[in-house]
Amino acid sequence: MSDFNVEDQAGLAALIDGKTDEEINGVLAAAGAETVVDQVFDAMQSRFKPDAAAGQSAVIQWDITGPDGAISRQFRVADGACSVAKDTEQPARVTLALTQPDFLRFIAGQLDGMQAFMSGRLKVSGDLMFAQTMQTWFAQ
Repeated sequence: MSDFNVEDQAGLAALIDGKTDEEINGVLAAAGAETVVDQVFDAMQSRFKPDAAAGQSAVIQWDITGPDGAISRQFRVADGACSVAKDTEQPARVTLALTQPDFLRFIAGQLDGMQAFMSGRLKVSGDLMFAQTMQTWFAQ
């Protein structure tokens, strides 16, 4: 895991830049896909801007599929705070579904959300308008 840094967007981008889906899946398998996903969500929590989400309450579900199955997480926002849960028991306001490589590309800023949605690489269900605004909740 020492060579896989998801703490900052630039570091993640450098690790996956130019790699095929198969290469990224291989790196994830070696590093532990669930561990990497957890690190990404830890980084998202640290970049969360409570003032940008003021007055909002939402559950955002992420369904991330890979060769060994799906990893799901819920990013929960309420009262200016956020948390991440491995369970998916709360109803989600919006659900985002991506493959593991595209999830990392999206987080790293290498995959535009609108283009991914229009091409079918990002599947969004629930409140589509909200999905567009929640991006402002995180520092780049």
